[in-house]
Amino acid sequence: MTFPHFSQFFINGAWVAPIGTEVIDFMNPATEAVLAKLPMGNADDIDAAVAAAKAARSGFAAWTVQDRIALLEKILSIYTRRVDEFATAIMTEMGSPIDFARNAQAQVGIDHLEALIKDLTDFSFEETLRNGDLALREPVGVCGLITPWNWPINQIVLKVGPALAAGCTMVLKPSELTPLSANLLAEVLEEAGVPAGVFNLVHGEGTVVGAALSKHPDVAMMSFTGSTRAGTAIVKDSADTVTRVALELGGKSPNLVFADCDLERAIDEGIDACFINTGQSCDAATRMLVERSVYGRAIELARVKCSGVQVGDPTAHGDHLGPLVSSDHFGRVQALIKVGIDEGATVLCGGLGRPDNVTSGYFAKPTIFIDVHNKMDIAQQEVFGPVLVIIPFETEADAIEIANDTAYGLGAYIQTSDPVRATRVARVLEAGTVNINGGYLGSGSPFGGVKMSGFGREGGAEGIEEFLQTKLIAGAG
Repeated sequence: MTFPHFSQFFINGAWVAPIGTEVIDFMNPATEAVLAKLPMGNADDIDAAVAAAKAARSGFAAWTVQDRIALLEKILSIYTRRVDEFATAIMTEMGSPIDFARNAQAQVGIDHLEALIKDLTDFSFEETLRNGDLALREPVGVCGLITPWNWPINQIVLKVGPALAAGCTMVLKPSELTPLSANLLAEVLEEAGVPAGVFNLVHGEGTVVGAALSKHPDVAMMSFTGSTRAGTAIVKDSADTVTRVALELGGKSPNLVFADCDLERAIDEGIDACFINTGQSCDAATRMLVERSVYGRAIELARVKCSGVQVGDPTAHGDHLGPLVSSDHFGRVQALIKVGIDEGATVLCGGLGRPDNVTSGYFAKPTIFIDVHNKMDIAQQEVFGPVLVIIPFETEADAIEIANDTAYGLGAYIQTSDPVRATRVARVLEAGTVNINGGYLGSGSPFGGVKMSGFGREGGAEGIEEFLQTKLIAGAG
């Protein structure tokens, strides 16, 4: 595919040359080929983008809700027309197999925009309290948005969309590993008529432009999705200016498999819930906790399932897995697989190295570890690759204790035929989302975590509220 505007940033309604002079190689993770040179911004680029957002702030905040709904509807229409371009971009930049790139990665942009428009239609920006005071929900101001590479459009739309719905202006710094989809969305917003300065896009490294954005005195809010390490840095960078921060960070999500469930289905879907997106999902079900009485059977089912998981060319149709996103990330996943082996966990399938059917690209073997206990590093660290650990438990209380014994708290999964147990267990799991028997949250539901998985929510009315602040007017009536 061609890369229009690839050497430019989008600032104040125009595609402009970067001030920063550094460039990096933009790679195809499936072939290891250099596709282009991507410019990296610097603090001066951030200053220009923030200044544009600041200048546009009051004008856009004055738009009516109906005007913002109409704008989002136009964005949705243009995005839908160009959705196949987004699928191709995501396939190219992160190696997502084309069918998954179209039906999941690109499709969520449509799903989130449709849900957002409905939520905004029903949203109340003014409320008269019981005591007669008037509460107004107003846009927080200029927002810094930093998004990851693993679900690039999903995370961009979940930040840009609600910020527009709330009447905020913004500066987006997407991952430098996935610039194509971000540039495409900028084109969509430009075509839709988003006013100059409302949306601005700067590429660059997190330690440079991300830090400049987090520390900027004219930024009122930072919304970040990514690693816990980077999230803590943003909190520290934002502290001096008392900037509001919302974080969606890492996870090590447990999947509790009780003996009374449909075991074959639970193992099949549980492995899919770990390996989806080549394991590069923050809420992937990476710790499978299995009741002891069915643990042996579960291992055999897992062995069969894993042997059928295919890895291959992202341009080919099918339900196979693609590569990991980069050489650095491939190395990190390989290092953690070795940690599991060195700790004494047994490799049920997969292991170190590339699959036998590939000779280049950042492809990893789908890997399952057994003979794991929850204190092992492989059970505590987020691998962010197609790596599952299976851990036995004795009782319901034991399962809950193991599930909650993690620094993270993003997602959790439960498999049981007993709806009373499912609800009982879900209520005590320390996670932002609990998915039962193959269910998964829909568009329009709030998503986020607890503990070291962050704070704040994206999606639904709560996602809009993240970009609002309350003004109280007393004695108005």
